Amino acid sequence: MKVTELTALQIRDGIAKQEFTSEEVIKQFYEIIKEKDSEINAFLTLCEEASLEKAREIDSKIAKGEKVGRLAGVPIAIKDNICTEGTTTTCASKMLEDFVPPYDATVIKKLKEEDAIIIGKTNMDEFAMGSSNENSAFQVTKNPVDTERVPGGSSGGSAAAVAASFAPFSLGSDTGGSIRQPAAFCGVIGFKPTYGLVSRFGLIAFASSLDQIGPFAKTVEDCALLLEVIQGSDELDNTSSKTAEYPTYLDKLDQGIKGMKIGVPKEFFGEGLDNEIKEAILKAIEDFKALGAEVEEISLPITEQGLSAYYLISSAEASSNLARYDGVRYGYRTKEFDDVYDMMIKSRTEA
Repeated sequence: MKVTELTALQIRDGIAKQEFTSEEVIKQFYEIIKEKDSEINAFLTLCEEASLEKAREIDSKIAKGEKVGRLAGVPIAIKDNICTEGTTTTCASKMLEDFVPPYDATVIKKLKEEDAIIIGKTNMDEFAMGSSNENSAFQVTKNPVDTERVPGGSSGGSAAAVAASFAPFSLGSDTGGSIRQPAAFCGVIGFKPTYGLVSRFGLIAFASSLDQIGPFAKTVEDCALLLEVIQGSDELDNTSSKTAEYPTYLDKLDQGIKGMKIGVPKEFFGEGLDNEIKEAILKAIEDFKALGAEVEEISLPITEQGLSAYYLISSAEASSNLARYDGVRYGYRTKEFDDVYDMMIKSRTEA
């Protein structure tokens, strides 16, 4: 059986029923990665030895009838700006080329608690600033749908990994479209969760008031499962939602949308909208109506100022966040310098 063609839910259930082992799953995914990733360049780091060790541990627990997590044995790829204890986290920058975090991001802890297996760290635009994945310091990721095209960014490696069947799902981060755009380019499911729903602790910051970790997958069901696992309040993130109870999603996917109100901003149909995109949106609106939703035209008059506001906020916050990479507090340090100021300038220039 080609497990690389299965969804995350199918892999999880197959392992639980002992139709195949977690070790078999991990080996099959690494086979396809080794065969095809030299062309796609989705991964910066692979964790093969640790992944196989974890898979054997899970298989042993299942064989003994011991309790395992909701994602037991399922492989996942992680964007390389999310801290992973003991595994290099570079942000696709020479500044952090040798950075090995001493701790896990909260989302990584949650994944490990549910026995997911991290198979590798994915390429991205440097420090998550870009929209094509051509701005990595190490390699350019290609779109598995058409290798002559970009996968989008900045989470292009995570989107490409799912599209190429290197992993059933993955994590990315989204500041101004960095999950949504590559998901669209690569033909997979991806979205930016509500700010505060998922902890940002351990996510290396670009623009702190806009950054949010979110999922990629081939199906809505897999995205729902992954979001259920990574969401939740976190005392280590002071912008984390303090909601006592978080919703479930998988059990609501079959409830339909009858009676739901959907607003369609008229400003979104302004000058510059590609006709193909417009037709796809209009078709979706008709589909929603056919399913019983109430679709209404609404107005968001400040839409025109949205991009300008984004550039102002994200650039200001990025300049503050990236100031720490000076060779003193964090990151690469040049070998030859005259004084501390010269060292900072050379370190930042070289990296």
